Amino acid sequence: MRQIILDTETTGIDPRDGHRLIEIGAVEMVNRRLTGNSYHQFINPERDIEAEAIGVHGITNERVADEPLFAEIADAFWAFIEGAELVIHNAPFDVGFIDHELDMLNARRGEPRLGPVAEHCRILDTLKMARDLHPGQRNNLDALCKRYDIENGHRVLHGALLDAEILADVYLAMTGGQTALSLDASATSEGTGSEEHGLAIRRLSLSPGQLRVVRPDEAELAAHEAKLDRIREAAGECRWDAHAGLVGEQGAR
Repeated sequence: MRQIILDTETTGIDPRDGHRLIEIGAVEMVNRRLTGNSYHQFINPERDIEAEAIGVHGITNERVADEPLFAEIADAFWAFIEGAELVIHNAPFDVGFIDHELDMLNARRGEPRLGPVAEHCRILDTLKMARDLHPGQRNNLDALCKRYDIENGHRVLHGALLDAEILADVYLAMTGGQTALSLDASATSEGTGSEEHGLAIRRLSLSPGQLRVVRPDEAELAAHEAKLDRIREAAGECRWDAHAGLVGEQGAR
């Protein structure tokens, strides 16, 4: 499955008040593996950016004054997202702005018409997903990074491409991590393998002694213990302790 993790920055809160897109950032994921393909574009919004918005993302009027208009980048952007599942945090906000831009574009140029987004892409709202998973808790991107232990110290201000990259990590953590077992996401199953949702599971035939066991070094063990200590402090207990005790008992038999 092809997914596009997407974020935007804007001149203000509501397109109905004449606010516009000023930045789009998106990264591509196929079968839950980042492909390295991305889309990033600053946009001249043809209007001033509100001071409150600049305080959030740091993008000034001067920064986007010489950037292309949305009409100039619309076709390339649409080609990147069309047919994919869009993964967006607070999707109604971003999709609302994109559809607003597409509506204005279509009114000016007629054919070929682009959009609306929901008729050409599936939309997955990670904010709604987070609220379902963690009701009553803060579920903005920073809170989710902290909850899932995802590094975001470089995120001082909002930025569309950076936020899309961080959201990709958050989405994978929220949904169980990467699941494509093959380095080639397009690989098909072989032998006794099976394939589900486009993910190939390959069975390897290894003779005894061929499988190399890599054991953690001292630094990795220390990091592991530090992580367990944080869990014990936050939760009052750590299930790993019980598991480790059971392994020790079995090893002693």
